[in-house]
Amino acid sequence: MRILSIASGSSGNCIYVGDENTHILVDAGISKKRIEEGLHTIGLTVRDLNAIFVTHEHIDHIGGLGVLTRQCEAPVYGTKGTLQGIFQTASLGKLDPCRFVEIEENAQITVGNILIDAMKISHDAAQPVAYRFFQDGKKLAIATDLGMITEENEEKLKGMDAILLEANHDVNMLQVGPYPYYLKQRILGNKGHLSNENAGKLLSRIVHDGLSHILLGHLSKENNLPDLAYEAVRLEITMGDNPYDASDFSIHVAKRSEPSEMIEI
Repeated sequence: MRILSIASGSSGNCIYVGDENTHILVDAGISKKRIEEGLHTIGLTVRDLNAIFVTHEHIDHIGGLGVLTRQCEAPVYGTKGTLQGIFQTASLGKLDPCRFVEIEENAQITVGNILIDAMKISHDAAQPVAYRFFQDGKKLAIATDLGMITEENEEKLKGMDAILLEANHDVNMLQVGPYPYYLKQRILGNKGHLSNENAGKLLSRIVHDGLSHILLGHLSKENNLPDLAYEAVRLEITMGDNPYDASDFSIHVAKRSEPSEMIEI
């Protein structure tokens, strides 16, 4: 199983997960052209996609979905609330309802030889989820847009071989930055986004010998820097109540506007 972050950030998100035979996209918050360019780096086109999973209906996760679904045949999976939000987004253009498949929170779906688990999360969207992927004993999670980490979330994120985790903002940059007060409070709230520090604290509690790759994603363009996210997470892992040092793990920051290096598990 492999993961490729085609784009990750507050301005657009799109992640590929798959293997030689099964090709899955998580979110389509960038243009179909950019999605195609990202897939080309691993020898694929949008017509090779077997499924598209949507985490929630915010535009940075669905902005390219309309064009994408009109140019490929892959079914689109999302919760009832997410699908309702998608069909209420006029900018997506005409959508074929037959292409969309409703899933439940905490439901499991099999696509090819990959099992996908939809994990309920806390975010200010209609019915948002994160996704876990399982194949031949390998486990991968994509978890962004997390206002808070519930006990159930933390338990489900343990034991992963690789994880793409949100490190959205540096709290100080956000607090002194130009955002209006209400927006700062939204981001900092329990239905907002995960800070660098809180991402690191979570990772410090779930790291284990089998965790081979950590990819930090969904960084805010205005309220974060890749180096800040990287160093904050490394510090929390090293200083946390665990037997590890951050240097024990492969930690990278997903790029905002171009594909990151592909990770194979």
